[in-house]
Amino acid sequence: MGFWIQALFSLFFQVLPLFFQVEAGHFHNASSLKGRKQVSGCNLFQGSWVIDASYPLYDSSSCPFIDAEFDCQKYGRPDTQYLKYAWKPDSCSLPRFDGVDFLNRWRGKKIMFVGDSLSLNMWESLSCMIQASVPNAKNTFVRKGSLSSVIFQDYDVTLFLYRTSYLVDIVRENIGAVLTLDSINAGNSWKGMDMLIFNSWHWWLHTGKSKGWDYMREGSNLYKDMDRLTAFYKGLTTWAAWVDQNVDTTKTKVFFQGISPTHYQGKEWNEPKKSCNGELEPLSGSVYPAGPPPAATVVNNVLSKMKKPVYLLDITNLSQLRKDAHPSTYGGDGSGSDCSHWCLPGLPDTWNQLLYAALVM
Repeated sequence: MGFWIQALFSLFFQVLPLFFQVEAGHFHNASSLKGRKQVSGCNLFQGSWVIDASYPLYDSSSCPFIDAEFDCQKYGRPDTQYLKYAWKPDSCSLPRFDGVDFLNRWRGKKIMFVGDSLSLNMWESLSCMIQASVPNAKNTFVRKGSLSSVIFQDYDVTLFLYRTSYLVDIVRENIGAVLTLDSINAGNSWKGMDMLIFNSWHWWLHTGKSKGWDYMREGSNLYKDMDRLTAFYKGLTTWAAWVDQNVDTTKTKVFFQGISPTHYQGKEWNEPKKSCNGELEPLSGSVYPAGPPPAATVVNNVLSKMKKPVYLLDITNLSQLRKDAHPSTYGGDGSGSDCSHWCLPGLPDTWNQLLYAALVM
């Protein structure tokens, strides 16, 4: 009998660590999903890229909404394989985008993208995807100042874009342009929407003449500069408070478009002499060697503290794998080599497929 008791105790202590590993993994996964719901038990954002001959979802030459800076085929990109990749989650199937279904679901509704040129990238992509589904439907396309819109008139669906680099305000003072980390007066333009998709990060890194401001202000404190991740955290916390105070999430769905990566530094994927230029295919597998950017941690931190539900479109890792999907030298705006934005058709179409999946699954 003593032998069997000893054997059982031995087995128990062998299994016990495994139990805690499973539990730790479980809680880690639960923690990593803060700020977004897990759709039908599936993490849509964990997976890999596969070839799909049915892609792309539209032709750039037939879409009137694409800016020259994203229209890589028009401006001479010689390869087309980057157009043929589909995102495949590990544990479920991503529903194919159905523009007619999207329009019917959102008939009579107003959808707004709020953010910088990565929001522009995603807004133009969704407009093209819908237009390809209803090529004969009437639409109105207006671009004026910070607010642009595409209206699909037959369905009374409006896709707005509100351009703002920081989400928080830039205020003109006697000393110059002041980035106010605790003020969002522009938010009045975001009210009354049925869906909001927010984005910010890239401009927080700008320096010199391209940074867009002369000073930062928080309350009565004025700063010539500060750690940019700290500033981003403060600004995003102000945005989170604005959403908590001003958005009725029983009537308005709120998304945060996750951090979109750049590919200027090949050392991030273990090829230090390279950038996105000349890259023809994604990284294989599902892991980006450099890991997530610090800004993604800031976003997760802020979203986890919010009172209102905000769905994180966690596009960072799947986009990091797509070093091949940038305009590089094939953008039509003459900006040199662009490893920040994305070709259309291309990666932002997947972002919108994930948005669609979050709405329908």
